[in-house]
Amino acid sequence: MTITAIYPGTFDPVTLGHADIARRAAALFDHVIVAIAAGEPKHPLFTLEERIALAEVTLAGVDNVEVQGFDDLLAHFAKQVDAQVFVRGLRAVSDFEYEFQLAGMNRNLIPDVETIFLTPATEYTYISSSLIKEIAKLNGPVQDFVHPDVMAALSSKMNQQPS
Repeated sequence: MTITAIYPGTFDPVTLGHADIARRAAALFDHVIVAIAAGEPKHPLFTLEERIALAEVTLAGVDNVEVQGFDDLLAHFAKQVDAQVFVRGLRAVSDFEYEFQLAGMNRNLIPDVETIFLTPATEYTYISSSLIKEIAKLNGPVQDFVHPDVMAALSSKMNQQPS
């Protein structure tokens, strides 16, 4: 049986921490879908299409990982792609409460899909997309936390933003 895992998120923008989790999942499962949520309530900086493109370039070379966007309930998307597992990243204890609630709701909505939690490499435990955007907005260095193409896209977006 081929096991398909979904690693969902808004990935606004995708970080090296996200890439680390995706690679870890790729080592465990036959097929990993990095599922990028439209995320409209979060008002993402990047469009869905931009986030997909940035994730694709960041994860290029990981053969069993593909990137897809979705704008539906995650449980519906999981049924569409016949997934068996949700992968979620935990950076710190502060992530656990929200992730635990999410896993419980997903179990209620789609009981056949199991949630597993992966932790990133130590150097990525403090990285979040929100923090990266804030640093970039203030012209701080983000090159150690994102792919060079993501850094360029952040720079371009921040230069377009009114101060």
